[in-house]
Amino acid sequence: MNRREAVAILAGLPLAASLDRNLESQTPPRFWQSRLSDVDAAVAQVKKGRVRVLTQSAGHRQIHLVTYGERNESKSTANYNSACAGGDPASYARKDGGQRPVVFLLGPVHGAELEGIVGLVNLLRIAETGKDERGRPWEELAANLTRCRVLIVPVGNPDGRARCSFDSWVGQELAIHERVSMGVKPDGSSYEWPSVKRIHPMRGAAVGTLGAYFNEDGVNLMHDEWFDPMGVETRAYLRLAREESPDFLVSLHSHASQPAIEPTAYVPRSVKEIIRQLGDRVQQRYAATGLPHRAGGPKPIEDGVSFPPPSFNLCSALHHACGGVSFVHECSLGVQTAPYPLLTHEQVLDLQLLFFDELFRYVLAHPTNWLR
Repeated sequence: MNRREAVAILAGLPLAASLDRNLESQTPPRFWQSRLSDVDAAVAQVKKGRVRVLTQSAGHRQIHLVTYGERNESKSTANYNSACAGGDPASYARKDGGQRPVVFLLGPVHGAELEGIVGLVNLLRIAETGKDERGRPWEELAANLTRCRVLIVPVGNPDGRARCSFDSWVGQELAIHERVSMGVKPDGSSYEWPSVKRIHPMRGAAVGTLGAYFNEDGVNLMHDEWFDPMGVETRAYLRLAREESPDFLVSLHSHASQPAIEPTAYVPRSVKEIIRQLGDRVQQRYAATGLPHRAGGPKPIEDGVSFPPPSFNLCSALHHACGGVSFVHECSLGVQTAPYPLLTHEQVLDLQLLFFDELFRYVLAHPTNWLR
């Protein structure tokens, strides 16, 4: 059995369908670096930043943290929640608008959503050389990075990434991605979104093949138990947020449709407004460059008006750990399945880097001030 036959069987698709796929997806270009070995190589080349192992995953794989910029001086006398109860968030972190902005970029916590890995590996190259892995200069982005404290976790779920046998979804069928990502039931049928989230953790008799959504313990890190985390990874990300008090925290994800900045539930209205403003700017940037885009950022809404209520997810938890603007960025996969946008590897990388470029512009133009 050759690879195409195996892919067709895995996806539950006719073999003929697998033969029609764009062959570009089988051999991504050199700048497309999405494997764990690519991350290890990129981290080893860091000279201007600092590298440490933040933690080990449930499957005992290293989770790297790369930092740029000096850490802000800490004058904390309370955790964020207590500081807010005391009427003074600055008791947790003294932010007067003049401090170095802190940005936390969390690589994919769903292992098959690997576009964020590609984006962050290229961002590391920009931080080091001013150019991405294509040799394309990003002068403003590189300069803005130096004005911030930047925390980069290139892979948020290395267990899931190791379980994903694909390096790119460009030109593939969405059904294949979903099967690899969400996993297979014991009867051979695929788990589907969002019902895959109705079993958590994903363990035991429910598992035919464990999807790349999950760490080695079957935990979907986007929906952990926040008051008693199951995932060692979750504990590490929340601890990092508490220690560093980021102003902006981004969880990098991917889906088939147009790129999006997603709303975060159970955060203050002011945070939702900032997410909308940044989302508007990012979508305008995509539109100006001819990339797939939406009308704008997510409109702020009140949570829980209808049933079922929205989930209190990882981004919600990260906000409440540190008070930062925390949200999901969804990149497009580039699948060939209609009606979703079919993109090249170049275009998918541009979606990532243009987002980073606009994010750092916004961060520097809107410093956080918690003093009265």
